[in-house]
Formats: sequence, C-alpha cells, structure tokens
Amino acid sequence: MSRIGKQPVAIPSGVEVKLEGNLLKFKKGNLAKELDTKANVNVEIKEGQIFFSPKGEDRQSRAYWGTYRALAQNIIIGLTDGFSKTLEINGVGYKAALKGKVLELALGFSHPINYAIPEGIEITVDKNNVIIKGSDKQVVGQVAAQIREFRPPEPYKGKGVKYSDERIIRKAGKTSKK
Repeated sequence: MSRIGKQPVAIPSGVEVKLEGNLLKFKKGNLAKELDTKANVNVEIKEGQIFFSPKGEDRQSRAYWGTYRALAQNIIIGLTDGFSKTLEINGVGYKAALKGKVLELALGFSHPINYAIPEGIEITVDKNNVIIKGSDKQVVGQVAAQIREFRPPEPYKGKGVKYSDERIIRKAGKTSKK
C-alpha cells in the first residue's frame, strides 16, 4: 500500500482548489495549474485537505495513487513557495551572463552558448552561480539539467557546470613510471 498516497495534502490559505470531474484545478492569484487524475484515482476535497484513494485494487491504480498525491503536493508548494536549483560554474574563463530572456554561457568553446529562458522560469546570475526559480518543479529541474548538459563536470579538475549540492568524485591524474 502507498504510504505517500495515504497522507492528505493540506490546502494553504490563498490557494483555491476545485474538482471538476477528473480535473483538479489549483489557483493562487493569477497562477493556475491543472492536474488530470484520469480514471485511476478517487479525489475528495474536505476540511481544507485533498484526499486521494485508488479506484481499484489493480497495480495501475495503486501506482497512480501516490504519484498523483505527490504531483498535487508539488503544485501547491510551487504556487506558494516555488522551487529553485543552483548551478555552479567552475573553470578558468567559464562564466554566465543574462541578456534579456537569454542566458549567455562561456564554457571554453570557441563560441558562447545562448540558452533561451523558457516561460515561467526566472534565472539570476551571481558570480559563478546560476539560480533557476519557478513554480513548476519538473520544468525547473529540466532547465537545470539542460544547462548542466552543455559542459558536465569532468572528474580530473572538476571543471564544468554542476549542481551546488553535487559531489564530484575526483580521479588521480597520470603518474610517472619509476
């Protein structure tokens, strides 16, 4: 049985949640998100909380039970606090700069890399840190992964783009024969 799915999702003040058929609609101010629960999960809203339960005892319904509860929780956190990821740029001459809605990265290639910032994402650059913020956890993580992919950290000197909490396992360089 799902341990995640059993826990109700608390609805904070300022966030409106409506259930229309299989569609859960979340709204706070001008931000709105939707979650389609298909036909695998029962959803109830009562006493300021959202309760999820599987429709049947089949494997598919139980799998979706915890998934939809986690997605609903992430939408509420995104609407209230938002999500952020921090990337560190390490290397001589490696730098990042914002130019309007474009992130310009100099990562040791013969040309700068221009990354168009998607809608709903806010990026700030502070020295060698790139901070990505947004209300959708999946999009924030995807943008961070795409930026990291331009120059992943290498194991010998640690140069490249890495997550701030990522630990690079370093390798020893060549040794002389004696």
